[in-house]
Amino acid sequence: MNLTEGRRDDARAPLSHPHRLRPGDGGVRPGRADRAPVLPPDHTQAILETTKEIAAVLKTSGCPFALVGSVAAYAHGIPVRLQHDTDFAVRRQDAETVTGLLRQRGVQIVDPPEDWLVKARRGGEEVDLIFALAGRPVTAELLRRATTLPVDSVHMPVLAPTDLMVGRLAALSEHHCDFGALLPLARGLRERVDWDQVRRETSEKPMAAAFLYLLQLLDVIPTDRAAEGEADDG
Repeated sequence: MNLTEGRRDDARAPLSHPHRLRPGDGGVRPGRADRAPVLPPDHTQAILETTKEIAAVLKTSGCPFALVGSVAAYAHGIPVRLQHDTDFAVRRQDAETVTGLLRQRGVQIVDPPEDWLVKARRGGEEVDLIFALAGRPVTAELLRRATTLPVDSVHMPVLAPTDLMVGRLAALSEHHCDFGALLPLARGLRERVDWDQVRRETSEKPMAAAFLYLLQLLDVIPTDRAAEGEADDG
């Protein structure tokens, strides 16, 4: 790797969370058509630091919340590489209180065109405050089921495994259907998930049904006895 290029990358990275390309992080720079492009650097620690900072503010708000998305999977012990952002579920009616506190702490708030979340930025990392998971509103009941877990030594509410799986499967569509990313999550959480509830809550989602069938074939989850009984009766 050209050392001059490496220094330019460091200069662009936020000072509080330096992300450097290390040997083995990828190939050469984009633009070399004959070589594979460089993969994004691992933002795991930077995202965890941002997660802890945002959670600390949310705790002072008095509003219920829960960590969701890939960082929630990480908190549940799933070995994932964090590269995109950190996500928190909050109720829509609490959005003004939460965003006001975040602004006071120097967090940049961005109102996106979507009406189901607010975006924020802290220390060079993206944060999503989500009011609806896969089209389903975030409710007090959903947040009450969250489990308090340590995230890089800071305790915070994390979406329950069953709710986390329901949300991930309900979000699958013909345009976004990456079973490869979901399989480690399902395997890691399998004994902590109520799979019958997952089936019930995603019964109208064809892609979710296909993934659940794949899990059965791989012996990750038990066979859906209710569906087998209906087939036998038919």
